[in-house]
Order: sequence, then C-alpha cells, then structure tokens
Amino acid sequence: MDRRTFIKTATLSAAALSAPRFSLAAEGGVKTTDAAGGFSPTAAAGGFNPDPANGWRVFEVTSRLELSAASGAPRAWLPLPAVDDAAWIKPMGNLWQGNAAAVQQVRDPAYGAQMLAAQWDAGEPAPVLEVVSRFATRDRAIDLARPGKVADLDRASRALYTRATELLPTGGIVRKTAVEITKGARSDLDQARAIYEWVVDNTERNPKTRGCGTGDIRAMLETGNLSGKCADLNALYVGLARAIGLPARDVYGVRVADSKFGYKSLGKSGDISRAQHCRAEVWLANFGWVPVDPADVRKVVLEEKPGLALKDDVVVAARHKLFGAWEMNWLAYNFAHDLKLPGSRGAKIPFLMYPQAENDAGRLDSLDPASFVYKLSSKEIGAA
Repeated sequence: MDRRTFIKTATLSAAALSAPRFSLAAEGGVKTTDAAGGFSPTAAAGGFNPDPANGWRVFEVTSRLELSAASGAPRAWLPLPAVDDAAWIKPMGNLWQGNAAAVQQVRDPAYGAQMLAAQWDAGEPAPVLEVVSRFATRDRAIDLARPGKVADLDRASRALYTRATELLPTGGIVRKTAVEITKGARSDLDQARAIYEWVVDNTERNPKTRGCGTGDIRAMLETGNLSGKCADLNALYVGLARAIGLPARDVYGVRVADSKFGYKSLGKSGDISRAQHCRAEVWLANFGWVPVDPADVRKVVLEEKPGLALKDDVVVAARHKLFGAWEMNWLAYNFAHDLKLPGSRGAKIPFLMYPQAENDAGRLDSLDPASFVYKLSSKEIGAA
C-alpha cells in the first residue's frame, strides 16, 4: 500500500482505536471514512446486527508486536479473523497502525485464511505493528438427537477437508487406527463419536509441550506418546476422521473471555498472549459442521482442580458438552494447514495461530519472548 496512506492511518489516536465506531481494513490496504477512522461495524459485517437478545457478544482483540531483535528488513504476519458463519461468528473489521514501510491484508486462496502482512525498511530501529480486530460470537450447540435435512458438502470442500496434510497423513498407521476405532459404527455420527471418545480416553494433556504443540499425528501414533496440547490432540481427531473419509478440520484461534460456565481452565480474558487454542469440526450428513473439542476435556482433567479423573462429574459434564457444542468465548481465525506466508523466504508453517516474523537471519521463534515480543489482549465491548 502507499506509504503516505499508511502513515496517515498510523497517526490515529489511542482514543480512535477504542472508539465505539470502527474501521474496516479492506484487502490490500486500509479504508478510513472520517478523521477518526470510524466505520460502522454493522456495515463492516454486511448489515449484520449482533443483538445481545439473541446471544451475541462483541469483542475486540488487540495484537501488538515489537521486533526488537530485527536485522535487515524484517517481515511479519498477524492472523486476522476469517471464519464467518452467521450462526456463531462474524468478523467485523480490523484497524492497524505502526511504522512499517508496507502493510497489506492478504488471503490464502486454499483455506481463506486472512493475515496482515507487513515489511519494514532495513534501517528501522524498532519495528512495531498493532492491529485491533472486532468480531461477534455466540455459543454454538448442535442437537445430535434431532437430525435434519442438510445440503450436501460441496465437492471442493469435501476434497479439501478429507485430504492429507504434511502432519496429518490419512494412510498407514493413521488409517489402521481409525478403522479399528470405528469398527461396528453404523453411521457417520457413530464414527465421529467413537473417534472422539477414543481420543479423550487415550490421550493426555502435557503441560511441558511448547505452545499448543505441532500436530504431528503419525509420530504420536508410531511412538505411542499420545500426549500434547490442543494442536496435537485435536489434530489427532481430525486426522483419524479424515482417514475414514469423514470431512474434518482444525479451527485455529484464541480464547478471549472467561468461561461463563465456571470452568477456569476453559477461558482467558485481558492478556491473552498465550491463550491460543485449536478446536475441531467434523461434517455429518444430517447435521453439517459439528463442533468438537476432545483436547479441552483433557485440559479440564489436568487443570480444573488437582486430582481429577475422567469419571469425575466436572469432567463428565465437559466431555458430554464438547461433542457437539462450543462456548464461544473464543475467536476463530482460520482452518489453514501447510501455509506459505506471502513474501516469506522460509518454509511453510503447519498452521497460523501465532504472530509470525522473520528477518535476514531467518524465521523468528513465536514462542521465544526474548527474540519476538508480542502481546494479545481482549475486551468485551457489547453490541455496537
């Protein structure tokens, strides 16, 4: 984008960033419509009205990164809200500021993932970028006792969400395991539930896993080490489902509020810099996309209170809820796997859930605060 346009946008005051009106960041640049950069979030969401009476909540997430260890001409990529479903989540626009030489909102053509891509001049002593994203969510639940008539999943989506990825193979030990798990299952719902119960029963959350894990499910199955965090355990669910032909996908995002159901382990508000969380969905013929989250069942076991086991009531309740429902105190970014960052000289990334950056020395470690400083914060602002 034109540097002068960006600098003009970058001079917006802090008050403008927190004003009730909001600015839509269109693909390819920033769109401002008045001195404060204001823009109606209802218009940004295509006329969508997040009515609290219908369960909708509106949040803002601010993502700020500082490349203090930058050398050469650094580049960065920040994930933006891209999952858009009128039933449970609506992106409502983005506003950014900083001192980059060029900033552009870009979209991955395969999965529709969106990100803010920025590049700084080589002489910039303290590269900084901040983006504020507004979105609306409401709790999501599928009544699995009441199948209905659902349009078929289109051929392209079915192919995309049943194919293997680099870390989610669908043959070999993955398929063998999936076939064994679902033996005797009569319907796609029975298969999906059998895989869910197996993942809950046979995995565990490992607090020593870096970040959210990597999702290398072949290695997990071959070694028998079925521990990890959400990007491991929910990826295992997705890979096993795909291996028997069930469309399934990881949904990468971040927690933005405390749980209203009292689960201290299943929510985060304020500073959410380390609150990234991956969930999963499976497509069932009579229900459409069904939300699941076996990884969070294991998180409840480990973190809700000391000494919990699968048979304890608080775990049983979470286990029942998380096959078919999500509490939407969480922002969904995208579904992307094996993503090539536009303009990057580095390798593909397995998923986009953390800010990413690189300089002339190579890719920075998103999980190392000494070399890559970023902060994510959230607040609920109510309906616009």
